Amino acid sequence: MTAAPSPPRPRRHRPGGHLVSAYGLLALTGLLFLAFSLALPRTFPTRETVDSILSTQSIPAILALAAMVPIVTRAFDLSIGYVLGLAHVMVLQLIVNAHWPWPLACLAVLVGAGVVGVLNGVIVEFGRIDSFIATLGTGSMLYAVTGWVTGGGRIVPGVQGLPAAFTDLYDSTFLGLPVPAFYVLALAAVLWLVLERLPLGRSLYVIGSNPRAADLVGIPTRTYTVYAFTASGLITGFAGILLAAQLRVGNPSVGLDYLLPAFAGALLGSTAVRPGRPNALGTLVAVAVLAVGLTGIGQLGGAFWTVPLFYGGTLLLAVGLAGYSARRRLRTGAAARDMPAAPPPPPDQDGGAQGATP
Repeated sequence: MTAAPSPPRPRRHRPGGHLVSAYGLLALTGLLFLAFSLALPRTFPTRETVDSILSTQSIPAILALAAMVPIVTRAFDLSIGYVLGLAHVMVLQLIVNAHWPWPLACLAVLVGAGVVGVLNGVIVEFGRIDSFIATLGTGSMLYAVTGWVTGGGRIVPGVQGLPAAFTDLYDSTFLGLPVPAFYVLALAAVLWLVLERLPLGRSLYVIGSNPRAADLVGIPTRTYTVYAFTASGLITGFAGILLAAQLRVGNPSVGLDYLLPAFAGALLGSTAVRPGRPNALGTLVAVAVLAVGLTGIGQLGGAFWTVPLFYGGTLLLAVGLAGYSARRRLRTGAAARDMPAAPPPPPDQDGGAQGATP
């Protein structure tokens, strides 16, 4: 009797390839730090440089996390730069000109930023407007509100300055490190827990990968997408409060400078730790790569135009790598689904299955 042909063996993916794709960006961070340390041994590998990176890159990191949340649902919130500008202007307006207590001013700004997030989500989902167009339109309107509040000028505190407790939100240290770094770590931990361990986060990933399938299994896609935009608004409002504590002056146009770094970090982060899907830990790694690169370029004496060149090139690279990682992940999943199952054992001469108990 002719033996049945053996089923084709599934293609085994080398674990080393997965490790490279997942942690290659983290390794690149270490290599960049080592390269700049060798090139600038007196200035780069110092405690001052590390503190500067942790302090100055905290707000871009928080904003990148804010941009990441809607990207999980395959939406983009282009209004985060405008919300950042309005939030930091409004908190100074309430403290300096309206004489509000700073905790109440911060709470009001957070509520307002959350409302903006809700409006963005409602316009995108219930208005059926593309997220690019919707958030760009609301962002432009927020920029107009910022100009109206400031009159086109800056908000400058008087001789008494700002409350020390408010500025300590950014200037203070904890365990010898700048306290904004701990804000970033806490926020990333919360987002990681929600997205990776809670049903809400898993539902958001399903919405981003296949909205039709999410509807079929009963996931309220519209409501959860509004949640994602709301979270983005709240996180951006918090970043605006920190920006006000850092600058101590209300500048109506400063928020737009953070838009490109935020999306570069969020998109590049989808190629690390969990390749092919936006994730909080990958976003932190991406921000670290950008921070080390920019700091090293600055200490090498790079011209002012190298910063937008670096961010623009990184954004293009991030989009390309994110698309490749997503396609690779889909191909891997499709190959696993399409792999034929092993055929049943051929019957023996007595008509029973081989190995069957007589």
